[in-house]
Amino acid sequence: MSGPAEVKVTIPFGNKYLDAIFSVPEKKPTCGVIITHGAGGDMNFPHLVSLAAYLASRGVLCLRFTCKGLNIAYRTKAFKTVVEYLKLSDDYKLSGVFLAGRSMGSRAAASVIHQLSLEDDDDFIQGLVCLSYPLHRPKLQSKLRDEDLLFIRCPVLFVSGSADEMCEKQLLEGVASKMKAPKKIHWIDKANHGMAVKGRTTDDVMEEINAQVFSWLRENVELERK
Repeated sequence: MSGPAEVKVTIPFGNKYLDAIFSVPEKKPTCGVIITHGAGGDMNFPHLVSLAAYLASRGVLCLRFTCKGLNIAYRTKAFKTVVEYLKLSDDYKLSGVFLAGRSMGSRAAASVIHQLSLEDDDDFIQGLVCLSYPLHRPKLQSKLRDEDLLFIRCPVLFVSGSADEMCEKQLLEGVASKMKAPKKIHWIDKANHGMAVKGRTTDDVMEEINAQVFSWLRENVELERK
């Protein structure tokens, strides 16, 4: 069996372009995931590549993209542009997408969903996947980055390490309890913010993350019954 095909694209963004890659399933997909990286790295960050290949091999179209920069408003604007690009795509007619991100990328995804809900334009968005959501700065737990999460109404999956220095377990559980959205938290035992676990290989940890994301997507996707 050959793996999912990868298709490189450039997405116009203001007077620039965003580099992106589609991971395309063998059968025509109806559901997609748009995913981006954290504050460092790019769309070829190993966790993103692994997740995209895993999902695409199970029938989910993945579009991962690079947007450098530490300004959350800029990252959010770029993510919104990618959502619009996929929504208008002639190549892939999707019934809806899930937005996903790692660390800062998940903050940008949450911000996009909040903004689109204010514009009454969130039918296309079916859910949010947050990998290592950076709820607070290390050792600065008094200021939580929860402003967008509390307004989101679509399903949300958090996958975080139980030893994440930027997402203290009780604090995330406290935020989740206040959220209006249906939500699930999957804790990776003893993982830090980078999802490293002493005594476990990266591939082993990624297998756990990928399987969790896929099973949650499958539970939440509105499969069109024809």
